[in-house]
Amino acid sequence: MVLLNTAVNFKLIYRSISKRAFNWYEEGLQHHGFKYYPKNAVRTDPSMNPAKLFRVELKKPFKGAPYWEKHIMKEFKLDKVNSYTIVKNIPENNQRLWKIKYMINITPITFPNGFPHVNDVTYLQENGELNIIKKGAIHKEQLGASDKFRNDRQRLDGDTLRRHSRQKWLTGWDSP
Repeated sequence: MVLLNTAVNFKLIYRSISKRAFNWYEEGLQHHGFKYYPKNAVRTDPSMNPAKLFRVELKKPFKGAPYWEKHIMKEFKLDKVNSYTIVKNIPENNQRLWKIKYMINITPITFPNGFPHVNDVTYLQENGELNIIKKGAIHKEQLGASDKFRNDRQRLDGDTLRRHSRQKWLTGWDSP
């Protein structure tokens, strides 16, 4: 009787739990690889322009990570701590980055000076800004001035300064 009573109680508890389960099968918006549940069904999210590239930086070491996460990091060439790589913002890469998100910092790359061309010299900052460095035109006067400075006999170059400082150190500061 006790065993039968326990089975009936278990069945009642199990049934009441399954009745309270929420069915969210048809809710949410299906995106590539995940389902998005907006706060309000009526409210639409504002349109935004996603970044085309990400700067992905490894912030934790490999040690202790599962082999599949190590494999993903090796594919992105994130071999050492504080090493970074540039990754294209496509769903396949985002899905792989999601699996190792606790080990990396992702910064969207912005172009404040516009998109660079093939021959432009650029510099990527840690905050994700890709700055274009303008090329300075070299004038013949500047070249002549630098040659004149290099060949000047009265110029104190590094070797002369080292010899003079060493002589002063050995002889003392008060002697002439």
